[in-house]
Amino acid sequence: MLRAVCWRGPSTCHMLQGPALVGSLFRVRSSQSTAESVQERQKRLMAGGLPKQKVIPGVKQTIVVASGKGGVGKSTTAVNLALGLAANDLVVGLLDADVYGPSIPRMMNLRGNPELTDSNLMRPLVNFGIVCMSMGFLVEEAAPIVWRGLMVMSAIEKLLRQVDWGQLDYLVIDMPPGTGDVQLSISQNIPISGAVIVSTPQDIALLDAQRAAEMFRKVSVPVLGIVQNMSVFQCPKCKYEAHIFGADGAKALATKLGLDVLGDIPLHINIREMSDKGQPIVVSHPDSPEAKAYLRLTAEVVKRLPTPPG
Repeated sequence: MLRAVCWRGPSTCHMLQGPALVGSLFRVRSSQSTAESVQERQKRLMAGGLPKQKVIPGVKQTIVVASGKGGVGKSTTAVNLALGLAANDLVVGLLDADVYGPSIPRMMNLRGNPELTDSNLMRPLVNFGIVCMSMGFLVEEAAPIVWRGLMVMSAIEKLLRQVDWGQLDYLVIDMPPGTGDVQLSISQNIPISGAVIVSTPQDIALLDAQRAAEMFRKVSVPVLGIVQNMSVFQCPKCKYEAHIFGADGAKALATKLGLDVLGDIPLHINIREMSDKGQPIVVSHPDSPEAKAYLRLTAEVVKRLPTPPG
């Protein structure tokens, strides 16, 4: 197994030291509380501010693809967005930040362990011209990752900063679903050019999509817009169109939040089949209506990004 996996050890060590550390902090805070008022203590803590954001060496811009819940096609969108960017002669990386359920290795048809550089950085795996990193490269495909929060945070930090990304125009990050520790940690620790929110038109999915958009706004990450995924199904025989998950729900949410709809992606069997085969629709069927929908989405995303440095 790859030597790079050994970084799990220090994280475990920190967790074992946790009770003693918490106890020590509690004693310090208890003594402090006798010497200063609640208001003074709040001012002192707030003076520290949020963690200082540090750029990822070599990465010009970072785009996060997020959703409030799983099962809405977020990873498929992230993969095809990255490939759409690369189709415009841009150098693109793809980071799978879903530690518990990594799907990028299967979708990008990548297997194996990253090699280490002379400086002990992990070298990303490459396919379709995209450099990729995922926890799925470091563990067996069916192996469960049974980690607590501190270990997940440590893993995300390593996947971001202990990887030789090279020189990238864009790094696309496939976020885990929800609005938890990983989303908050990434948003506060690296500069993000924009967030893309993916949702189906279904009311239940839209509720969580709104939470995701509001979370990014609270941490000052620009929300580029919403992708309405699985918007319509067209019968391959009679061409009848059915709105299985509802009609234009994401468009209504975008209007409510003052955002744009970046793309309208149909529910099509080719998208699912090609993703499962590790042949994303943008590269396997570039002239299909489905691929063109992703390419239009890519163009809308680029239009809303700031001008990259250099």
